[in-house]
Amino acid sequence: MLKEFKEFAIKGNMVDMAIGIIIGAAFSTVVNSLVNDVLMPIIAAISGSPDFSNLFIVLKGNSGAATVEAARAAGDVVLALGLFINALISFLIVAWVLFLIVKGMNKLKREQAA
Repeated sequence: MLKEFKEFAIKGNMVDMAIGIIIGAAFSTVVNSLVNDVLMPIIAAISGSPDFSNLFIVLKGNSGAATVEAARAAGDVVLALGLFINALISFLIVAWVLFLIVKGMNKLKREQAA
C-alpha cells in the first residue's frame, strides 16, 4: 500500500496539480490587489464614494457607523454592497484569465494535432 501511495504521489499529474494550486493562490493575491488597490479606487472616484469597500446599507439597527466592520460590531444588520462588488470583480477577472489560458491551451493542442 505504501508503494502504491508513493507511485500515486510522484505521478506527474499530482505535481502539476500542486504547482497549479500554488500559482493559483499567488494569482489570487495579485487579482485581489488589482481590484482593491487599482480598480475600486477608480470606481469609487466615479461614484463619488471615498472608500467603495465601505458602501453598505443598514437593514436593521441605527449605530451610524462609518464602516461595515464598525456597523457589524455595533450589532447592525448590513447589506455590504461594496464588498460584494469587490468579490464579483475579482471573480470575473479570475474567470476571464482562466478562459484565456484554456483557450490558448486548446489552440496549442489543435496545432500539435495538425
